[in-house]
Amino acid sequence: MIQNTSHIIKVIVILLLVIPICTQEASGDADVNKDGIIDILDLTVVAKYIGSNLETIKEVNPDVNGDGVINILDLVYVVSMFGSVESQHQKTLIFGRGGDSVTLDPSRVLDGESAKVCDMIFDTLVQYKGETTDIEPALATSWENTLDGLTWMFNIRQDVKFHDGSQLNADTVVFSLLRPNVQTSSFLSDFVDSITTLDEFTVQIQLKSPYAPFLSFLASIENSIVSMAAVNRFGNDFAMNPVGTGPYKFDKWHKNGKIELTANSEHWTGKPSIDRFIFRSIPDNSKRLIELQKGNIHVMEFPNPIELIIILEDPNLRLYMKPSLNIGYLAMNLDKPPFDNLKVRLAINHAINKSKIVESLYRGTGIPAKNPIPPSLWGYDNSIIDYPYDPHHAKQLLAEAGFPDGFDTTLWALPIPRPYIPDGFAFAEEIKSDLSKIGIQAKIMSHDWQTYLDKIQNGEHEMAMFGWIASADPDNFFYYLLSQHTAEKPALNISFYRSDEMQELIDQARINISRAERIELYKKAQAIFHRDVPWVPLVHGQRLLVANHNVRNVKLSPSGWKYLRNLSFESN
Repeated sequence: MIQNTSHIIKVIVILLLVIPICTQEASGDADVNKDGIIDILDLTVVAKYIGSNLETIKEVNPDVNGDGVINILDLVYVVSMFGSVESQHQKTLIFGRGGDSVTLDPSRVLDGESAKVCDMIFDTLVQYKGETTDIEPALATSWENTLDGLTWMFNIRQDVKFHDGSQLNADTVVFSLLRPNVQTSSFLSDFVDSITTLDEFTVQIQLKSPYAPFLSFLASIENSIVSMAAVNRFGNDFAMNPVGTGPYKFDKWHKNGKIELTANSEHWTGKPSIDRFIFRSIPDNSKRLIELQKGNIHVMEFPNPIELIIILEDPNLRLYMKPSLNIGYLAMNLDKPPFDNLKVRLAINHAINKSKIVESLYRGTGIPAKNPIPPSLWGYDNSIIDYPYDPHHAKQLLAEAGFPDGFDTTLWALPIPRPYIPDGFAFAEEIKSDLSKIGIQAKIMSHDWQTYLDKIQNGEHEMAMFGWIASADPDNFFYYLLSQHTAEKPALNISFYRSDEMQELIDQARINISRAERIELYKKAQAIFHRDVPWVPLVHGQRLLVANHNVRNVKLSPSGWKYLRNLSFESN
């Protein structure tokens, strides 16, 4: 058995120059380790078994050229196929993304990279319908509620099993909804009187008071239904061993590399078209595009806007774009002077030339933000007039605040691409340049994604870039990003803005079931936000996706990632 891989590679290079190989006639599979990519890892596996008896090898098939023996020709065949995805395994789809997930436990999800994988593994009681924000049944086939909006009964889908074989029933739904949850703990304490089973497949949720966004809330990823047996078995390790009822089952997680899922042939909507779905982390946007052009991945998120022309001119690629319910912003930590000073925050809002930055960096894929909610969301107040770019006035405000010469501070840049800010460091450089013109010297810093989230949620930053992708209810923006409750560490309200006036409006809007009255409440909340400016609202980004021309059924949704479930190949 040959052990020295470097020597093998040298031999292969020579052989490739002198041995004609007809790869089309080979009957083997060069993707030996079944990760969807033919690369050095497959070569290493074949090298391990050179000279071995094929009948004694059970885990893999290193006889890639199908001639019955494992020898140097198998190595040559693998090298000749480097960088390609096997056509005979076209039902493996590789999704290129900007960063790894933080957790695969939906009750702990606070970031999009975790949510998009969880959306494949788990189902919720209700969900958004296709490309809309309309609610439709999911694990609940139907529901009814009393006129006062306090009592809700959900009929649970029968004959559904979790990926571990355990049965979905009312008990597992109650267990899932009552789990300790980083996002829903206040909802449970503030609004829920009880969650009980009425029979094996009926759940009753009794609210203390009406909760207007209740169904949208149940459709969110944090309310996914999980396997009670798996949670009890794995405990805190459930995040690395997720078990749901979704169309894909968790297989492997190579940290900072890839997450591998396999199709759930027993899903209640039917078996997915894709057999294996791989999320591959490629942090650099340009490198991710190169991998797509080479055929090493099939789909990618967050292309650099400057490269859109390359994508549009490539006949093998397709660009998909849709308005998204998101906001990218610069949070100022009000717990740290001088950001507790309103005039300082106003000065920073006047100092940043948002329109110029968005035009330069987004190339038509984003619009400047002025409110804490996107313009496509009901309740948006377009009458709000944004603070104009005015460095002279910004300097005056700083002087009035006691900083005529400015001050030094830190600016935390998003470390991975997000739908609202695809290049955090480029955006941070533009902000730094604008702030320097009024005397604020900002040092750009960052961390890996998980550390970044941990630190900003515990208030270690002075100014930090952040953003939010939410459901089709303004509450999901106002409550999570501007409520006093979510300013408790670890916080989602990372500006640590605490306003009694804002809180009262948020609370009133949550219990008011009149859409018209809620709109007026949210308009007042936007006016207060504009007055107090705890952030610089920066941008609303379009949802962008680039796919190989053979990928079909790409129907972007304004919120969430369940649309990935429906992807297929042309040959399917």
